[in-house]
Amino acid sequence: MAVDLGDRLRSAFRWTDPGDGSGYLVSNRSGWWRDPVILSGLGDALGDLFRSASPTVVVSPEVTGFLLGPLVGRALGAGFVEAYRAGVRRHIAEPMQWVKVPSDHRGDEQLLGVREGLIRATDRVLVVDDWAATGAQIRALRDLLGSAYVGAAVIVDECPPAVAAELTIRGLLSGDDL
Repeated sequence: MAVDLGDRLRSAFRWTDPGDGSGYLVSNRSGWWRDPVILSGLGDALGDLFRSASPTVVVSPEVTGFLLGPLVGRALGAGFVEAYRAGVRRHIAEPMQWVKVPSDHRGDEQLLGVREGLIRATDRVLVVDDWAATGAQIRALRDLLGSAYVGAAVIVDECPPAVAAELTIRGLLSGDDL
């Protein structure tokens, strides 16, 4: 019996009230990572969104991108490169290429970077992440990757249609699905 990954993703997802009185709900995606059926299907499902573009490498921003990126890379027979967030948590010893993210879904500015030399002129790069709300991180990575960028595969695409079209974002689910 075939498993509908979309149904499985919807049933394992929760909106959570952080209890701060704001009335703002936070997405709880931990059920996705706990479910072995979802984990076994995500690489192929996300990869299939761009398989015809023949990506040679997947770039994903931390934190959940570090889980998803290798799954998609493996499914596509492509490599994986981490996109780190600049900050006080760690110092990366290797030379980095950084790009400014104008404003993420929290309204914060940040920097994303990849190690120099890991993206080659001949690469076709697919950006992979779990959620695209504004497209800010994807836009920054597209700017960093230049003509190597082929698009972005996400589990949930919540971007306005014009942004999703501009950035070639394809999702397994929309925000309305949740």
